Amino acid sequence: MTFRAAGITLAGLQASLRPRLDAVQGELRRIIRSDFGLIAEVNGHLLQMQGKMFRPTLLLLSQEASGPGDERAETHAAVVELIHLATLVHDDSVDHSVLRRGMPTINALFSHQVSVIMGDYLYSRAVVELTRLGEIEPLRVLSRVTNEMTVGEMRQLMAHEPLSYSEADYDLLIRSKTASLLSGACEVGALRAPPREREVLRRFGDLLGMAFQIVDDLLDYTEEEAVTGKPSGNDLREHKVTLPLIHALKHFGPEARREVRTLMATPEPSDEQIGQVVARVAEAGGLDYARERAHRLAARAEQELEALPASPARETLRDSLSYVLDRKR
Repeated sequence: MTFRAAGITLAGLQASLRPRLDAVQGELRRIIRSDFGLIAEVNGHLLQMQGKMFRPTLLLLSQEASGPGDERAETHAAVVELIHLATLVHDDSVDHSVLRRGMPTINALFSHQVSVIMGDYLYSRAVVELTRLGEIEPLRVLSRVTNEMTVGEMRQLMAHEPLSYSEADYDLLIRSKTASLLSGACEVGALRAPPREREVLRRFGDLLGMAFQIVDDLLDYTEEEAVTGKPSGNDLREHKVTLPLIHALKHFGPEARREVRTLMATPEPSDEQIGQVVARVAEAGGLDYARERAHRLAARAEQELEALPASPARETLRDSLSYVLDRKR
């Protein structure tokens, strides 16, 4: 399969949705609003460091591509973004990260205790809002997703032997940690569609989400801090084994494996250690393999779209694959 022209931007994907995304932003502010001083202060910071609403975009596009209108779609999209924000807050706390998109994290600006409690608050607000809507299906899908994401976090914490971490282990991790929410967003967008189209969009989101995470892991090896908003090589600094290294390890000799083992045993690896391993991974074809794997997953996602009726929204979903593969942050 071939993708449409490169250079697709998120702003381009969102152009036709801008009024609806503005409504999503309004719903998000409404749902998390609190009279409690500290929560209101943290909420203000969270909204400043919020991402570009890729998941709500997928939900709204899936709703348009699958036919029936849904007056609650903007609220569903806000809940999905809220769940995403909650995971970022918890991730930053678990990883002791001090920056997110170039801004101080909640745990750095306030405390780890505040960060954990705020993540819980955001999750609970999502559940309260879904309950208020009185519809079981969005609640069913998104509660399953949050459970999968939590299990994914536990999988990552239990990865005690980085050098024996397999590609199958990695797939389980990224499907639960990342792809599950993108898949859930697409499925919730299609809740009023025929069951076959709902399933198509669920699978599309899953495949797109896995490609998204592989590209994200690849950027950690290839992009500088000024581009990504986080330190290059951060995964290695945190002793996380991702697809480029998993593939490269199969081709490493004793010396290269010893360098990786030493890095993983070093509490705070140096820039030189990180640079050595990054170079080894590139030489062993780890970056090329990860890039090729992301393209294969995106091609499968594109095939899923053929089962949907032709529409501008379907073509924008197709363009989202190019955006995921070509993105720089």
